[in-house]
Amino acid sequence: MLGFGALALEALLHREAQAAAASPFAAKPPHFSPPAKAVIFLSQVGGPSQMDLFDPKPELARFDGQAHRERVETFQKGSEAHRLLASPWWFLRRGQCGMDMSDALPCLAGLADELTLVRSMHTEHNNHTEALIMMSTGKIFLGRPSLGSWISYALGAEHQNLPAYVVLRDPDGYSTSGSLVWQNGWLPAVHRGTELSTRGAPLPNLSPAIPVGAESRRDQLALLARLNQRHLRAFPGDAELEARIQNYELAARMQLTASSTFNLSGESPATRQRYGLDHPATRGYGQRCLVARRLVEAGVRFVQVFTSVKPFNQPWDTHRNVDTEIADVAAMTDQPSAALIQDLKARGLLDSTIVVWAGEFGRLPVSQNGMGRDHNRNAFSLLLAGGGFKRGHTHGATDDFGYRAVQDRVSVPDLHATLLHQLGLDHRQISFPLHGRDETLTDAGVTGARVVRELLA
Repeated sequence: MLGFGALALEALLHREAQAAAASPFAAKPPHFSPPAKAVIFLSQVGGPSQMDLFDPKPELARFDGQAHRERVETFQKGSEAHRLLASPWWFLRRGQCGMDMSDALPCLAGLADELTLVRSMHTEHNNHTEALIMMSTGKIFLGRPSLGSWISYALGAEHQNLPAYVVLRDPDGYSTSGSLVWQNGWLPAVHRGTELSTRGAPLPNLSPAIPVGAESRRDQLALLARLNQRHLRAFPGDAELEARIQNYELAARMQLTASSTFNLSGESPATRQRYGLDHPATRGYGQRCLVARRLVEAGVRFVQVFTSVKPFNQPWDTHRNVDTEIADVAAMTDQPSAALIQDLKARGLLDSTIVVWAGEFGRLPVSQNGMGRDHNRNAFSLLLAGGGFKRGHTHGATDDFGYRAVQDRVSVPDLHATLLHQLGLDHRQISFPLHGRDETLTDAGVTGARVVRELLA
């Protein structure tokens, strides 16, 4: 009897293994052994000001109020648009590494020895939507796959009951450009970012409205699977239909995992306090950061976390006042962002997880409305932590006023190539055939994208 039972179990496991191998979510090997296996991308929508957060410029204070000697790209008109503006924020050397960071982000500054600060980023557009799409897809044009989609396509899912690519936005709404920044483009639709909510059920209708027994539920799902396959045979080669069926099947499997992954009740009071869940200002973003850690812990490859949309859906867009507006958004994001890095390290996950803290562009050194700053595509700063990046390292430099990246410049495609490399992927080898051309994330032959090895430990 036991022998027949073992044979039956072996056959069942074999069928499940075959099904998993045939699935587009199946795990795939990287090109080489990587230091990292997951990415958490903290999207700071709006364009954080580099000279007020990460890139101190004494010349701004020295020439405050005077006309900038270089004409800058700005949407403003009139002479006021070209008067230099000193930062109202105070910079200090942080950690043993002596990294200069302002007092606007005290919690992240306290982790300077864990961070890589890139001061020489640059991008290709001054509008939010184009720059956000560029940060997501490597180009400013609509319709291309996002970084998370490429990672899902190249590596598959480590956990078959959760998506490879998860998006955690504010349940109250969408940040600027909405879902345009987590599209699959022309990759199979199953690689689009899956939006999961940190309020209520992770997915609508995740659990049946009318409770049913486990056996009945299995019968229902088996019948649904047969009907889906019959429908698919009637429309062979329909990629959208195939993706819809795969996503429905994933949703069914998520009933086993998603609710428990999103249930924060088991987290200790100390952990909840560390992420700011006990304070209204940090609660929403803190929940998303904490769930991001739990998703990576459960095997999700790429988690994209967005800032809050109230009172503003692009909160780092500090046109009016870089003092008060930065203070407001920093109060929401600084503590949870730092808590995530600390928590990953405490759990032994930071070495295998890349944390990216980045907006879509930077700000100008000149004044807007007396105390604000306009958009700047020519220079911005970002933070990296974990995943094999150098700790306590500052890379690159801008000019005396922070307007242009001038030393050890890093483009967005360079950043993407480097992130893929840390996941064990050669950015030139991950391709998808489209209209007679093998498309890649970085389009290295055109962009000249390279792995920025100076950032790597």
